[in-house]
Amino acid sequence: MDLSLTSEQRQIRDMVAEFVDEEVVPRAAEIDAADEFPRDLIEQMGDLGLMGMPFPEEYGGAGLDYHSYAIGIEEISRGSGGLGTAVAAHTSLAGNMLHEFGDEAQKETYLRPLNEGRDVGAFALSEPQAGSDVPAMTTTAERDGDEYVVDGGKLWISNGSVADTVVVFAKTDPEAGGRGISSFVVRPEEDDGFVVENTEDKLGDKGCPTAELRFDDLRIPADRRLGAEGDGFVQSLKTLNGGRISIAARSVGIARAALDAATEYAQDREQFEQPIAEFQTIQHKLADMDTKLQAAKLLMHEAADRKMRGDDYIKAAAQAKLYASEISTEVANEAIQIHGGYGYTKDFPVERYYRDAKLNEIYEGTSEVLRNTIADRLLD
Repeated sequence: MDLSLTSEQRQIRDMVAEFVDEEVVPRAAEIDAADEFPRDLIEQMGDLGLMGMPFPEEYGGAGLDYHSYAIGIEEISRGSGGLGTAVAAHTSLAGNMLHEFGDEAQKETYLRPLNEGRDVGAFALSEPQAGSDVPAMTTTAERDGDEYVVDGGKLWISNGSVADTVVVFAKTDPEAGGRGISSFVVRPEEDDGFVVENTEDKLGDKGCPTAELRFDDLRIPADRRLGAEGDGFVQSLKTLNGGRISIAARSVGIARAALDAATEYAQDREQFEQPIAEFQTIQHKLADMDTKLQAAKLLMHEAADRKMRGDDYIKAAAQAKLYASEISTEVANEAIQIHGGYGYTKDFPVERYYRDAKLNEIYEGTSEVLRNTIADRLLD
């Protein structure tokens, strides 16, 4: 098994890393402090082909394999966790829904501007009483001639307040449970009845707004439905499986940033007349952090490889996301410990890495839900 990157994958990695080092890292603390969506960086990434990495060139995408996409998300997240979330939600969730389930007209009209970075995408699935339990959603879409009338609300929607295209899930048959859910393309600037109710004040993930949305008699043309009525629940599960690979990549990127910061600090910081990196306790921390990081990367790439080959990757994606998310928090925590008191201040970036890392264990499948998924596949 050849685990080395191809020349194209190395070029992608180096290109994204250069952009992140020059444009993202210098602004990461500012983005975190202001908690403002950096649309100018999104536009720059669109120019570089980073907003549609895994999608075909015929729809404005970069035509990259899923390994390259994961590497791209890893590098972006190394610079800013919030920006990593924004790109992952835009691509893996909104973009993938259109690519996998949209017809040709929908792809040309809605996917192309997403891939080119002219539009920002969001994926509106969760509700206050329907997070992991998707069929419990109460948002409805009632057919009225050539339109659907949508009423209800969504919560925890990444990019929700800044998106130009939102994929919304609603019940077209409220009595049918999961089989009654359908998905639709919503254009907030065009569709009356789309309301941004609130944006959350979060622990981390700053720069990527997490919105509460409300739909009041929101009318959507019927030709904006993705697939057939009742397909939405299965569509959402398939999309989230792929999205978990990107969250594993975000986790790896944040963990890398934390390890790099801790390694540099340990070599610079002196106590008892020597760098603290000379103490075996610190060396062992760094060794464990790096070992876990490398294991997470392998799980991430195994899941990406299975997806690319068309194999069943549900368990692999769940394992990659579960392990990478938990070690990202652990590595960031150890990075703070190595920094000592300084690590608890905003003078050093490791406290931001810790705040950003924690989210990985919650969205797109909590650690508890992922363990259920893995166990189900083992026992099937």
